[in-house]
Amino acid sequence: MKIQEIREIARRWDVNARIGRSKQDIIRDIQIQEGYSPCFRTKEECESDCLWKSDCLTNGK
Repeated sequence: MKIQEIREIARRWDVNARIGRSKQDIIRDIQIQEGYSPCFRTKEECESDCLWKSDCLTNGK
């Protein structure tokens, strides 16, 4: 997912997405707001089916 799309989602969740923050940090803050563990790019496998799964598991390695 492109950073611009992530920033739009962050705005909807009232998450700080200012320029200079990493994609990883923004996504983890969104995960917290969604009620998930802030686990983006911390696992090699995941049973969860969240919005970030494809970016998390394919680009995090």
